[in-house]
Amino acid sequence: MALTHLGAKGEANMVDVGDKAETTRTAIAEGVVTMQPETLEMILAGDAKKGDVLGTARIAGIMAAKKTHELIPLCHPLLLTKVAVEIEPDRTLPGLRVTALARVTGKTGVEMEALTAASVACLTIYDMAKAADRGMVISGIRLVEKTGGKSGDYKVDA
Repeated sequence: MALTHLGAKGEANMVDVGDKAETTRTAIAEGVVTMQPETLEMILAGDAKKGDVLGTARIAGIMAAKKTHELIPLCHPLLLTKVAVEIEPDRTLPGLRVTALARVTGKTGVEMEALTAASVACLTIYDMAKAADRGMVISGIRLVEKTGGKSGDYKVDA
């Protein structure tokens, strides 16, 4: 399979999506932040020194999705119709599971926007709680599902 962002000589190019059909495209990405049990309880109790960890991480993820084209070279600026970030505690980790959804009606997909939202939400959780637990680990950033577009649908094996 040829990489679409490379020209004939191997140079980086922005893909021309001008002739593509506009369709509704959705992507869901996820990530995990593992931490000490005490750190998770502190976050859930709202006792972090920097404030509301979950609310701030949710907003940071949404804002990041909207700026993906400024962060990732060759990404198209998109008029996103929906971005949602959910953060759920998982005491078995212990830690937080982040799920980000991005949607657009357009000519190119939103995988990078969903991945950026999940990544930045995880980074924000780390930033807001690092004073209590510098050993937190961000992992599992991945595309979970995508729909729409020429390449068809994708869903990770459960």
